[in-house]
Amino acid sequence: MAIIHPTKETFAAEVLASKEPVLVDFWASWCGPCKMMGPILEQMAAEDPSLRIAKVDIDEEPELAAQFNIMAVPTFVAIKDGKVLSTAVGGQTPRTLKEMLK
Repeated sequence: MAIIHPTKETFAAEVLASKEPVLVDFWASWCGPCKMMGPILEQMAAEDPSLRIAKVDIDEEPELAAQFNIMAVPTFVAIKDGKVLSTAVGGQTPRTLKEMLK
């Protein structure tokens, strides 16, 4: 599945209502580690179409960042059935990110 870019208006339907786990990448365009993680997420999505990955730019969606208490970027939040499964801050390996979704 392609990476989605939910907004505050679509987040509930695209992420919280998902029966499958969703990995949400809270990032910012000015963040070096965030830029490094972008291609890794793209590769993960290309290699495994069943993965649901969402990217939320904290500068464009500050309400979502506040809702999830994002204090640093990148922050990855795994969500299933509207509940947070796990959270990780900073650059992560693809293996770690996939483990978060289990």
